[in-house]
Amino acid sequence: MSNLDDLRDALRRFAAARDWDAYHTPKNLVMALSAEVGELTDLFQWLTPEQAAKAMEDPELAWNVRDELADVVHYLVRLADKLDVDLVEAAFAKIERNERRFPTGDRRPADLRPVE
Repeated sequence: MSNLDDLRDALRRFAAARDWDAYHTPKNLVMALSAEVGELTDLFQWLTPEQAAKAMEDPELAWNVRDELADVVHYLVRLADKLDVDLVEAAFAKIERNERRFPTGDRRPADLRPVE
């Protein structure tokens, strides 16, 4: 499996086999997604920027990072499926909006730019 459609289908089968579909409401999926992002955040909370950049060099931390990222992706894909959102299409559309919003000649963060 190498694409989001395959992952979405696998997650559908997983949830259906356990009769979890009724619990996979958008509200519940958003809450679960938020919790998983919190668990991922916890792994990096007290690391310096340098330590965080080398996180995948620590086997135990790397395993935990992969595991939490997988949870985040699972809930995100499941949420998008329930809301009938094409994540890839939405992501590319957001890149296009950000390209207009943040032109390459201006490298300052948005909150430091003059208001037009």
